[in-house]
Amino acid sequence: MNFKEYQLKPYIQKALEEKGFKEPTEVQQYFIPMIRKGKSVVGQSQTGTGKTHTFLIPLFQRLDETKEEVQVIITAPSRELAQQIYKEAQWIASFSGESIKIACYIGGTDKKRQIEKLQQGQPQIVIGTPGRILDLIKEQALKVHTAFAFVVDEADMTLDLGFLGEVDQIAGRLPYLEQMLVFSATIPEKLKPFLKKYMENPVMGEIKPKEKIATTIENCLLSTKGQDRIGIIYQLLTMGNPYLALVFANTKERVDEITSALRERGLKVAKIHGDVPPRERKRVMKQIQNLEYQYVVATDLAARGIDIEGVSLVINDELPKDLEFYIHRVGRTGRNGLEGTAITLYGPGDDQAILELEEMGVNFVPKALKNGELVDTFDRRRREQRTKTQQKLDPSMIGMVKKKKKKVKPGYKKKINRTIEEDRRRRRRQEMKQQNRRRRKERKEEY
Repeated sequence: MNFKEYQLKPYIQKALEEKGFKEPTEVQQYFIPMIRKGKSVVGQSQTGTGKTHTFLIPLFQRLDETKEEVQVIITAPSRELAQQIYKEAQWIASFSGESIKIACYIGGTDKKRQIEKLQQGQPQIVIGTPGRILDLIKEQALKVHTAFAFVVDEADMTLDLGFLGEVDQIAGRLPYLEQMLVFSATIPEKLKPFLKKYMENPVMGEIKPKEKIATTIENCLLSTKGQDRIGIIYQLLTMGNPYLALVFANTKERVDEITSALRERGLKVAKIHGDVPPRERKRVMKQIQNLEYQYVVATDLAARGIDIEGVSLVINDELPKDLEFYIHRVGRTGRNGLEGTAITLYGPGDDQAILELEEMGVNFVPKALKNGELVDTFDRRRREQRTKTQQKLDPSMIGMVKKKKKKVKPGYKKKINRTIEEDRRRRRRQEMKQQNRRRRKERKEEY
């Protein structure tokens, strides 16, 4: 597929070409034709699959540039995500010969000034956080009744952060709504009543990535063994000179603690979490994009709500409580075919969580810090695996192995070696058969 095959408006095509977008992603191929036809959709796909342009491209295609009224409303659960969507929408609109009014309404900005501006005219595309958009509707400043399309981006995150009530109220004020587009990484049970309320026979689609984590990312596992984790993080940040490093912690308090400790050691560190004031967060994000910071410490807000380009190193101070967030965290690096490194610090109590991540398809490489370098080390389960291997041997084979260790006649020794080698070959053939069966089963499930 090529974007030219969609026969888009010339300015949309030009905007995509300037971005270097030639071929649509899998999620775009699946949903763009349906959205262009005016169908409502529920799209399930991971972060980083091209969801933003999946809805922006066909909605700009359906937009009537001559009508100076609200036509499209897009909500996002975080201010940063709303600003990112706004930035992409502005880019497309900048190539249009006719003026397209796009407004971004988020918390922490001047509401009074926004109301005054709305009295002078309405935007054609509204993007923002649910709370601020609803506030402007209630003030009777934002006239949304003319909208034909309503987009709820990152719906599961919207639910988790408690904004679904506001989204519900916005949807209830759209009498001429033709099309609702809901995009989400997951579809929780608590989200389904909302979908049923506003969507009748939507097109449902789940685009599963070929691999949960890009193959360009090396997932390193580093045992802390009771050592000072901040000291380890400092070593990891300073020994390789990363282009841009992102450190994840589970709580705002831990982010503050790591940030303060790293600053005391002389590093220029930015921090991002929910308690950082909106204006400061906006300023910090701009500085990060301008490469004024090399190190960023953040909560999981940055894993899904913020798109930071150029991340070459991700460090997990600890594993996230929700293991799905591990995928979102490490997905900040290794983008667009570039190589990335993700280093996870773990302790004795993390074995079960690591095992679950391995079952999800994460391939960990065990590492250790030695003389200021990250080096390969033994697998954390080598003893357990050795015991299992010994237990798998037939009793007769165990006897053979024991005899091999003793002094025996040369002819008998060859016989033992042949028997052991034949058993190994037999086991390898069985493993290969099992792997082939698994692959065939996986291919069937894909189709």
